Amino acid sequence: MSQQQPRRPQQQEQEHKDPIKYGDVFNVSGDLASEPIMPRDAALMQKTENQTLGQTQKGGPASVMQSAAAANVSAGLVGRGDISGKARDEGITVSDSKIGTTRVITESVGKQVVGQFVEPHVPTKTPGSALDRDTITIGEALEATALAPTGDKPVDQSDAAAIQAAEMRATGKNEIQPGGLAAAAQSAATRNSRTMGDFQKTTLSDVLADAREKLASDKVVTREDAEGVIGAEIRNKADMTTTPGGVAASLAAAATLNQNK
Repeated sequence: MSQQQPRRPQQQEQEHKDPIKYGDVFNVSGDLASEPIMPRDAALMQKTENQTLGQTQKGGPASVMQSAAAANVSAGLVGRGDISGKARDEGITVSDSKIGTTRVITESVGKQVVGQFVEPHVPTKTPGSALDRDTITIGEALEATALAPTGDKPVDQSDAAAIQAAEMRATGKNEIQPGGLAAAAQSAATRNSRTMGDFQKTTLSDVLADAREKLASDKVVTREDAEGVIGAEIRNKADMTTTPGGVAASLAAAATLNQNK
């Protein structure tokens, strides 16, 4: 079933006069959930992302925290130099590690994870896609998702959003193509949310099989393409994590392989 989309900071501000808290936009609990998101928290997360990853992740925790902190300051609920107790006492961390051949990026405030992104290794001999050529296209990366174990996952709203972003990147058009992959994914996500029992639901492999044939046009995956798809996927998941082996992860792996060619 589709997961609840994190509400935008502006929506939170309009609903009440309390500052936007970590629990309003992240899947956290305990004391952190009731802590307001402060400007120095956001600045620290952005600095730590840049130091660890070389850039701020589009749609990631730092950008969400910046929006929330800016809304809190604009509403006069926190000061520009304020920092939360958790960030001050326990710190903000971004780790970039590998589990086997899989890259795992974990972002935390204190001891609680606010975002995690997974980039799996894509074998160069993955069947059904031309991964042994010089470069990998968006269509090929989507087909790799269909062939992976994650292909059996029922399509939810985060998958549909990621597929829509991938299709728009491939075609260069900022609209859903009638009868295209994004339209099929959105229909599947809506239908799955109303269907009981996973065995009756439409899976990623159902939607993404022969993705290259279903795309009006295709292009080589770039880091910018992957970031756009990652952002779309995590914005539609309450825990703001990418699905291991899912659409965003496959695009990220393909972009990495292309960059290393």
